[in-house]
Amino acid sequence: MLKVEILGTGCKKCHQLEANVQEAITTLKLDAEVRQITDPIAIAQRGVMKRL
Repeated sequence: MLKVEILGTGCKKCHQLEANVQEAITTLKLDAEVRQITDPIAIAQRGVMKRL
């Protein structure tokens, strides 16, 4: 099973992204789980706020 995490604050654009992902999963007939991560600490723990 494919696991997709959407990282964001839960704003309108985040919800639209989740809808787009769900539509793509349905269209492609994928077995996937979608989670929306809104906690800033959980987002930071995934390394998306690292400096290079």
